[in-house]
Amino acid sequence: MADDARKLDAPLSPLRLVPPGPRGLDAIGSYVAIGDSFTEGVGDPGPDGTLLGWADRFAVRLAEASPGLRYANLAVRGKLLHQIIDSQVPVALAARPDLVSFCAGGNDVLRPGGDPDKLAAEYERAVADLRAAGSHVLVFTGFDTRELGLLKLLRGKVATYNEHLRVIAARHNCTVVDLWAMQAVQDRRAWSEDRLHLSPCGHERVALNAARTVGLPVEEDPEAAWPPEAEQLDAAHARREHVQWAREHLVPWIGRRLRGQSSGDGLEPKRPDLMPL
Repeated sequence: MADDARKLDAPLSPLRLVPPGPRGLDAIGSYVAIGDSFTEGVGDPGPDGTLLGWADRFAVRLAEASPGLRYANLAVRGKLLHQIIDSQVPVALAARPDLVSFCAGGNDVLRPGGDPDKLAAEYERAVADLRAAGSHVLVFTGFDTRELGLLKLLRGKVATYNEHLRVIAARHNCTVVDLWAMQAVQDRRAWSEDRLHLSPCGHERVALNAARTVGLPVEEDPEAAWPPEAEQLDAAHARREHVQWAREHLVPWIGRRLRGQSSGDGLEPKRPDLMPL
């Protein structure tokens, strides 16, 4: 992972932290990432097949500012909010890290009957516990789904949940990483073939966004324009691609939901303990 590190030569801006007092980025000695497939890094395999993802990429940048940083990633794909709160939040509370990233609830919002108001209440209780333990919390909004095929039908639910998250973050003095406002992820190249998970380039863009949000200098703009595509899909090709996507990804996803199964069943976190990078 060290090969992915970027040189950070610009002066550091302080991360907005509350009691026990303001601390700079160089005082962040430990970081725990909790969540689902987004934070696990699905869609971003490394050279050996091990998943990287935005959180690993962000941790590398944070370690440049905080030598000796210890990092754990507890995220597991497919997990619902209550499962993350039950299995991952207690581990983070016990570890008492300086920084926690908490992105969860997306799988719940995708499900029929997912109630963003009830989800937000669950999420806030977990945030309150993390803050009480002394951790600063990075809160992530959901992506704007307007260009994400059938997911655009859920845009209103995502927006409602996001508004709750912003209010929760303000109430508990957390830092918000705004994914809804990211224009770069509206390009299809930001997404993997399943259109549900980010591509390596998409994960890199989010890592840059998170780094810039907490005050780390970044070498590239996460919203930089994508290079022109070599060729544009015509309407017929786009329809064929959509049918293939539905057959290979959407139908199996629906089937798992109906059977009460998850892609993360039986999986353990890839980095369960706080360890130096």
